[in-house]
Amino acid sequence: MSGADETRDGVALTNLDQPLLAGGDVTKRDLVDYLDAVRDRILPGLRDRPLSVIRLLRGQDPFMQKNLPKYTPEWVRRTSVWAEASHRQVSYALCDDRGTLLWFANQRAIEYHPTLGTATHPDRPTHLVLDLDPPEGGPFGTVVRAAELVRRALAGVGLTGAVKTSGAKGLHVFVPVVAETTAEEAAAATRALAVHTERLDPALATTAFIREDRGGRVFIDPTRAGGATVVAAYSPRIRPGLPVSFPVAWDDLPGVTPADFTVRTVPALVAERDPWAASMPAPQRLPADLVAEGRTIPVARVQAMHEGKRRARARREGG
Repeated sequence: MSGADETRDGVALTNLDQPLLAGGDVTKRDLVDYLDAVRDRILPGLRDRPLSVIRLLRGQDPFMQKNLPKYTPEWVRRTSVWAEASHRQVSYALCDDRGTLLWFANQRAIEYHPTLGTATHPDRPTHLVLDLDPPEGGPFGTVVRAAELVRRALAGVGLTGAVKTSGAKGLHVFVPVVAETTAEEAAAATRALAVHTERLDPALATTAFIREDRGGRVFIDPTRAGGATVVAAYSPRIRPGLPVSFPVAWDDLPGVTPADFTVRTVPALVAERDPWAASMPAPQRLPADLVAEGRTIPVARVQAMHEGKRRARARREGG
């Protein structure tokens, strides 16, 4: 076995000295070492959840892998989920242990995107997620201000959440919900909270699903619900330096940037404690009137699809 190969927890690790990103100084060993170092922090957010990963093979573009490849070891736990879009069963991994995490790292799986529900109860999301996406080229401070709006919108209906960097340029606000919450209720409440946020400062925040309608504002995504995934806390992202999605205390948000948290800086930050677990409120019951309000708000993707067709038709007729 060469110096670039080794075995951990029974998992063969290969080509560890290969660079991960073109032109970068991060190697596959850096990824493996990072995920191994933070395994007790990242695994609780992955356990028993159908997992999609984004892999980056040498000389190729990144791609999202949902269906496990045929060469996946038998000991990797998995669950079968019907995919309505492709009309087939998809075999998702359940990344429950160190061995599975190391196997994924060896596959050059850099990003880890679990579902909001578990394999045991796929129709029962454990959290609402408000995903905040800043405008192209917008400063991180803009999305921090939008997160404060989300915090106010939550407080206005008696809810609280925890916030983390997306690891890219945005923020995620997680709101844990009680076990009996249905996917439909969670989706309705997410739509309502996004609209509440937008109303607090329409010049800063928008729920406009069509990008050209956002007008330089922060997008409060009202669609992270149902079978949606969201990048896990402590997951690396495929960006220069391998930044990490990292929890931040609300009061500390104005003083951080996404680049503060990378595969090289994070292990020391979580060695003694799990800031994501520490910041997460107890599961909350969604207010019935919030859910009822959300049911009256059109689903953004469907609305955007119809609007896109309408605009295309208008362009054709106008031309």
